[in-house]
Amino acid sequence: MTLYDDVGGFDVLLAVCRRWNALCLADPVAAHPFSHGTLHPQHDERLAAYLAETLGGPRLYTGGYGDESTVQRMHAGNGEHAELDEVCPGLFRRALDDVGVAAPAAARLGDFFERQTVAMRAYGGSRDDVPAGLPLPRA
Repeated sequence: MTLYDDVGGFDVLLAVCRRWNALCLADPVAAHPFSHGTLHPQHDERLAAYLAETLGGPRLYTGGYGDESTVQRMHAGNGEHAELDEVCPGLFRRALDDVGVAAPAAARLGDFFERQTVAMRAYGGSRDDVPAGLPLPRA
């Protein structure tokens, strides 16, 4: 069994991503990056595909969207945003709870999401700093 299986598969991940997005939009700190009209129309689906693959599920992200370099470039060049980085993982954990992901799997996925939030700080200066071919992390 993988963490992907423990979480409940793609449909559960998609529900978590949709709930997280809604929680972010309702939060005065977390809404900022979501409120500029630049959010990809399939943001939730792409995030669910990314999570699915990083949790040991099917190669949905690298099969259709890119690699870790792609993800890092999407989030790069925005400088430091410590308050946002603190709020978003908490909202993600709440989304896991709201969707009903079982406690052990929810804790592991929440921890992974938090680690990835920290990892996104690596290229805060410029998208040009992101090296090519970064592999997706594994939870």
